[in-house]
Amino acid sequence: QVQLVELGGGLVQTGGSLRLSCVASGRAFSSWTMGWFRQAPGKEREFVAAISWSGGGTYYAVNVKGRFTISRDNAKNTVYMQMNSLEPEDTAVYYCAASVHGSGAYEHWGQGTQVTVSS
Repeated sequence: QVQLVELGGGLVQTGGSLRLSCVASGRAFSSWTMGWFRQAPGKEREFVAAISWSGGGTYYAVNVKGRFTISRDNAKNTVYMQMNSLEPEDTAVYYCAASVHGSGAYEHWGQGTQVTVSS
């Protein structure tokens, strides 16, 4: 059974940084594509970033590219997202997700962690 637990959310001022972590259970973590999504109040959930199974491929939403960096440590079953130059518009619940079957769909989701950026 796949379980994802996000850590590292919190309150930060504009221009500050946070690092989110997502620890996954499951023997085949190193074969999964992993992603980060977010949902702000009153808005739909949106894609933020993704990373291929090897870490060799990374993908970002236009509005975070250059500020956020996704990475992974397969030995620790963990994916990270370093978020720099945070803006109030980045305030949202951030979710970690796993694409296990290689279909492009994310079948498993974490419970989310709140990130609040104050102006």
